[in-house]
Order: sequence, then C-alpha cells, then structure tokens
Amino acid sequence: MQEARLLALSPLDGRYAEELGGLSELLGEFGLIRERLAVELAWFLALAEEPGIPELPPPPEEERAWLRDLLAGFSPAQAAEVKALERRTRHDVKALEYWIKARFAERPWLASHREWVHFALTSEDVNNLAWARLLLRARAEVLLPTLDRLEEGLRAHAEAHAGLAMLARTHGQPASPTTVGKEFAVFAARLRRQRDGLAAIEVLGKCNGATGNFNAHRIAYPDVDWLRLTRAFVQSLGLSHNPLTTQIEPHDWIAEYAHALCRLATVLLDLARDVWGYIALGYFRQRAVAGEVGSSTMPHKINPIDFENAEGHLGIARALCAHFADKLPISRWQRDLSDSTVLRNLGVAIGHFLLACRGVERGLSRIEPERERLAEDLERHWEVLAEAIQTVMRRHGLPEPYERLKALTRGMTLDREALHGFISELELPEEEKRRLLDLAPATYLGYAAELARSLGA
Repeated sequence: MQEARLLALSPLDGRYAEELGGLSELLGEFGLIRERLAVELAWFLALAEEPGIPELPPPPEEERAWLRDLLAGFSPAQAAEVKALERRTRHDVKALEYWIKARFAERPWLASHREWVHFALTSEDVNNLAWARLLLRARAEVLLPTLDRLEEGLRAHAEAHAGLAMLARTHGQPASPTTVGKEFAVFAARLRRQRDGLAAIEVLGKCNGATGNFNAHRIAYPDVDWLRLTRAFVQSLGLSHNPLTTQIEPHDWIAEYAHALCRLATVLLDLARDVWGYIALGYFRQRAVAGEVGSSTMPHKINPIDFENAEGHLGIARALCAHFADKLPISRWQRDLSDSTVLRNLGVAIGHFLLACRGVERGLSRIEPERERLAEDLERHWEVLAEAIQTVMRRHGLPEPYERLKALTRGMTLDREALHGFISELELPEEEKRRLLDLAPATYLGYAAELARSLGA
C-alpha cells in the first residue's frame, strides 16, 4: 500500500490519502461504478412495478433480496471485472450492463428477464443520476459536517475572545480597534451563509432517453405514462426531477454546486491569509507539538504550515471548480462527451477543498492570542483615537474637526500624553472632554464584543 502511494500521480491518492479517509471510495472510479449499478438495478425494479409492462413482472422476494445483496456486496474486485469488459467495449456503461446481465444469468428468473437491464436508457441517464447521487452524498456525509466543525471552531474563538481588544489594520495601517473575537465572528457568519447556500442547492436528475424525448420508451409502450414513471423514479433516488433536457442533463446545478464551493474556498482563503498575517505580527502564538520540526536549519521556528498548505489546496480547488462551472453547462447540440473527463475530476476538487478545511481547522486549534503583544500594539498607537475625537467635535459644532485631527495625526504615531494635550485644549463640555480623556485604544471598541457574542443569538 505504501509503495502504491509513493507511485501515485495525484497527491490525493499518495501523500494525502490517509487524511482523506474514504473519499476516494465515494468519489473515485469504484464509487462511480457502484452508483451506476445502483441506478441500473433501481430502474429494473421500477419497470417491474409498472402495470403497463406485463412482460416484466415484479420479481419474487428471493430475487429482490439477491439484487439488494448484489449492490450491498459490490466490491473493488467486481468493479475491476467491469473495467475488464470496458477494455473490450470501450464504453463504461455498456460494460456495466454486460456485467449485470452475466450476473443475472446465474439466476433462472433473472436470466429470463435480463434484457430489461438498461431498457430504453441512454448512458447519460445512468451517469447523470449516478453523479447526482454521489455529489448528494458528498455534500451530506463529508462537506457539510466538515464545514460545521470548522464553523464551531470559529465560534469558539469568537466567544472566548469576544472582548479581547486588538488593533485593526485597514490597508495594513493602524485603524480603529476591534476585538479578536469579533474578527472570528465575521468569518463564522460568512462561512455559515455560504455553507447554507451549498446545502440549499437542488440536486437534479433526468431519465428521458437518447435526446430527452422518451422516443424509445413511447414507441415500445405507448400507453405507459413515462413522464409519471420517470419522475417517480428520479425522486425515489433522492433527487429532483428535471423533465426538460437534451440527451444530457444540463449540469446547471453542478455549476451552482461548484460556484458554492468556490465561494466557500474564497472565505477560507481570506481567513487563512488573515490568521497567517496575525501570526506574523505576533498577535497569535502557535502551540508547539512534540516531535514536529519547523525548519530544517532554524530550530526555533513554528511555521504556520496548516494555513499555508490550506491556501495551496484552496487555490487548486477554486481553479477546478471555476472550470467545472464554466464548462459543464455547455454541450454541443443534444450532446457531446467533453463533460465526461471533467466530471471525473469532481472528487479531485472536493479532495483539495477538504484538505484545506482540515488544515484551517487544525491551524485554528493550535493558536492562542498573545495578549501582551496585542496590548503593546494598542498602546503604541493612540492616534487611532483621532476618529473618536473628531466625531465628538462634529457633534458639538467645533470648526474643521477632521482637518485639525488630520494635521495632528496623519502619518504620525502619537502617545497618550500628546493626544491628551490636544483634547485638553478643546472647547468641549467638561463631561465630553472627560469621556475622551478616559478613552484608550483598548477600550475604543464600539459594539465589537457584543457583535462577537451575537452569533449565538
């Protein structure tokens, strides 16, 4: 196994295979073949339940049980048998059809009805439903739970540090203070909104034949209500029915899914870069882990590698998802096959996205605010109170408040004494003057703490 991973072309199947767990089984070639098998068997049973098709009666219970066991026990070794057939057919879905028929031949009742396998289907009927079910499972079983854990980590930081003052840096320059918790709360809220957008995407499927018109269905059984039957069939697979397609399901919903992942990746990229920057400023310290090495030559270092690796994975995921969204909804006339190769890389994008999520989650679990450094930076920049002073001056009608503070502070680093000297000379009510003199960068926080805690409201 280790040698195979060392020889893997993709790092997802090599270096990162253990970290991704069972994702390759779900979204790799085996998972796709298994899901195609599920669709083919479900269609066979749906036809058998249709009263208007007397030539295919409902299977006896022992045959139904055998079909359930066939799907439940489908193994990589059996998938390899399908791939062996594909080398002859040069058609993956037809190879699966032949494999199913060969299995049916082992059972007298099924053998006598094996030509109902893949009846009136085109390969795109099978493929679009298989991919839809795979992406549905990936969302429910992998993506949403991962995003929920990541959001929990952000919320924990937001709550724990809701009132911990931090110098803000707009344009990279000292700015009106915020709190550590408030900044984490912003990312938690952004992540939740995009997570909910991914969860809300309607996953579509179609089963309407070679060019989407039920041509073969209707010529074989003109009295069967194929629109009703296929709608019920697609919905039985957990999907929403798309009745208006060409041969190909248009993949617009997959573009929406990919765009949702792009937006999520953008939020996480922004988070990773911000935290990386705060670590560089000394606002956060990283917990040392016994046995880890930060640099091959500088023993003191703890590098923010979780956030840096996440940034790399997010770049790959965003690039692939952008291509999916651009490419997949476009197909020449009623169908071309250029989507097939692209679809096979859905798991690659999701794999890189998951690695990024886990990197950010791991990085967040290892950081703690460096309180002394935060307080020191606030104390060095009393000029950030210029906003407060000029705003109070405006309220009381003092002339040119902005311009006067600009002359005093622009491009300057002021200490407490210099700013208090300016305030003391202002023609303000004593109560207002006292409020400004009592103010410090560490207390000029507006509603930052309340906003950080509002996530749970």
